[in-house]
Amino acid sequence: MHNYRQRNRGRNSGNFRGNQNGPRRTVKSFNPSGMVNSPQIPSEKQSEYVAKHSFSDFDISKELKRNVYSKGYKIPTPIQDQAIEPILLGRDFVGIANTGTGKTAAFLIPLINKVLVDRHQQILILTPTRELAIQIRNEFLDFSEYLGLHSCLAIGGENIKRQIRDLDYNPNFVIATPGRIIDLLNSRKIKPRNFSTVVLDEADRMVDIGFIKDIKYIISLLPYKRQSLFFSATMTDDVQKVLRDFVRNPITVSVKKAETAENVLQQVISIQNNNKIDILHKLLVSKDYEKVLVFGRTKHGVQRLSDDLVKRGFKSGAIHGNKKQNQRNKVLDLFKRNEIKVLIATDVASRGLDIPNVSHVINYDLPESKEAYIHRIGRTGRADQKGVAVTFVN
Repeated sequence: MHNYRQRNRGRNSGNFRGNQNGPRRTVKSFNPSGMVNSPQIPSEKQSEYVAKHSFSDFDISKELKRNVYSKGYKIPTPIQDQAIEPILLGRDFVGIANTGTGKTAAFLIPLINKVLVDRHQQILILTPTRELAIQIRNEFLDFSEYLGLHSCLAIGGENIKRQIRDLDYNPNFVIATPGRIIDLLNSRKIKPRNFSTVVLDEADRMVDIGFIKDIKYIISLLPYKRQSLFFSATMTDDVQKVLRDFVRNPITVSVKKAETAENVLQQVISIQNNNKIDILHKLLVSKDYEKVLVFGRTKHGVQRLSDDLVKRGFKSGAIHGNKKQNQRNKVLDLFKRNEIKVLIATDVASRGLDIPNVSHVINYDLPESKEAYIHRIGRTGRADQKGVAVTFVN
């Protein structure tokens, strides 16, 4: 196996311009004012989705059903209702669904049952970020409790030696980010031909943050005879290129009703005289701003903003690529437990975050694309709750 590693030199997720004496780089950004201010055209009221199944209907083990029920699951979400049965039948599957629609359970439940039927099965789940991989691992642990199944979390920022030890035990599930899988492939610590099932979760995010070559390389090493599951919120040309090489005769289901959640109120605030932090301060002291996720463009800018808010008396934390994984996990845990009120993040660090009860998302810096904007504001208004997304525009 030849040594492969995608080099993404020169990529910058924010507006830091490097050598200040050199020419300034034009920063790509998306202004959502047109989306926010455009008149709303009433659409015909869609009837509420009626599930064709209950979880008791699915042909899964009674022990697995017990764990599903213990998590409070009764009626499947639309993606679960339409995905679980074909995945149980061994079909390739393409699911077009936003985050927050229950898609993790849609593939974990049938795949756990698949391994219970044949414990020699090994399953690879690829995700764009460490945080999403950890989230999937935690859901796996809930669904597989007392079932005797094992998993390996293979992500960057963590001790690779410990991950190699976990792989030595032939875990049933490997939940990983592409970069770490490439590391393990190069060191011959993982055998791609052993994976009978492969899941690409949030495929559009993996493509968006520069993993397309890594994904194509990993796919090229997988066994031809396999079950392939593909989940994405959008279907761009680059995503379709990955899809064509990945699935064969799939069942395709789309449960995406709109680009942006109907229960997210979108607002734009015009910023004058570079007084952004003062305006942010005024917003954060409002009583409605209970749990706030703020997005910035650069690692240094995000950390500086968090430090400034702490000096102003706010309970704030930051996650970005310069922080170690255990530091990011600690800050996320504090935010989830409401011990800090404000979490400031870059787009890359925030991929896959599933944090309940976020009241507001604030785009302190403009996102680089429409897709990034949709992803950002989708962090609020989840699970049928109301949310507010505010964007600062110069």
